[in-house]
Amino acid sequence: MDVDLDMEGADAGTRPAKSEQTRALILETALRLFRENGYDGTTMRAIAREAGVSVGNAYYYFASKDHLVQGFYDRLAEDHRERFRDAVAGLTDFRARLQATLETWFDVAEPYHEFSAQLFKNAADPNSPLSPFSAQSAPARDAVIALYTDVLAGSDAKVDAELAALLPELLWLYHLGIVVYWVYDRSPGAERTRRLLVRCTALVARLVSLSRFKLLRPVVREVSDLLSEFFLKPGRPVEPVEPVGLVEPAGPVTPE
Repeated sequence: MDVDLDMEGADAGTRPAKSEQTRALILETALRLFRENGYDGTTMRAIAREAGVSVGNAYYYFASKDHLVQGFYDRLAEDHRERFRDAVAGLTDFRARLQATLETWFDVAEPYHEFSAQLFKNAADPNSPLSPFSAQSAPARDAVIALYTDVLAGSDAKVDAELAALLPELLWLYHLGIVVYWVYDRSPGAERTRRLLVRCTALVARLVSLSRFKLLRPVVREVSDLLSEFFLKPGRPVEPVEPVGLVEPAGPVTPE
């Protein structure tokens, strides 16, 4: 029987707790059904039925399936932030902080690896609200960019000022590139992705370190100008693009 968990006469002191429990229940149920039936094969009515709430209550918390996925994005970003603090505690080396940050993301996202391929089919559409570049994805996107701002700020890296202003967003794009590889990686425990991460992160750290040398300043400025003109700033309306093309892999690698 459908039950409106927030409408059972709870007093004001318990209502917020019940509200959060109901929201979490609906989200967990949706993620399970997405994994079992696919994103397109899951309806809001089915989610409400499995969660034991009314359809109206489900829509009260999440206006659509897209909003449910945005809730998943937000929770993933929040969980990542929580684990990030412990992962980088005491680390000042930029490469070590960057690698620990990405490895922590994989640890948080691992339970959803199988579901991620189904989700990516929709998120890859540049016009979809599930795209990481969409306005709807701004809260989760901004949270990850802020995290990479902390990665840089807490490190001992010496970076050219012009590059430093763009680096958190560039690291977010690097993050996306590694995540896309992870989505298609079927090696046990995504072991190939983790090896790729180690090698690519070493290369990224080396390039960031080299940016401070005067000999390379003209190149850094040219790159900065190019990114200022073509780089997709978060929150800016975007035209359909190929976002993954902005991230060049370290070499030809094919997931198994």
